[in-house]
Amino acid sequence: MLKFDRYKVVFQEIPNEVSLGFSITGCKNNCSGCHSPYLREDIGNELTEDILTDIIKNNKYITCILFFGGDHDKEYLKKLVNTIRSNFNLKIALYSGNDIIDNDLYNIFDYIKIGSYNKDKGPLKSKTTNQCLVDTRTGEDITYMFWDR
Repeated sequence: MLKFDRYKVVFQEIPNEVSLGFSITGCKNNCSGCHSPYLREDIGNELTEDILTDIIKNNKYITCILFFGGDHDKEYLKKLVNTIRSNFNLKIALYSGNDIIDNDLYNIFDYIKIGSYNKDKGPLKSKTTNQCLVDTRTGEDITYMFWDR
């Protein structure tokens, strides 16, 4: 099971996409300098397939679903991705704080942000970041698309 604290439409997290982002709680990464440490807590509402479907239906101009976390329960995350793929023509992205992603997760997303947050190296928009955003359809690291924005 995954829980979420909130969701909102976001425009800058996945280049050229209007994303519906879900802030998933229960994060296990404990990155130093995390901008949302409250997401480590077991809080929020369960993100069921029905709730996910209803929220997507009520946001008709989106082009992408973005999970801010959730890979701590990869089987349930795969179930949600399958629901999206079966019912909607949307891209799907994962922001993971992990430095390594299992192939079975990598292969089901269109975009994955990989890497724990290192405050000395900065976020994706920093040219010195240790994180990267990968377009998994091409294998290209598209982190450069955040620079000089």
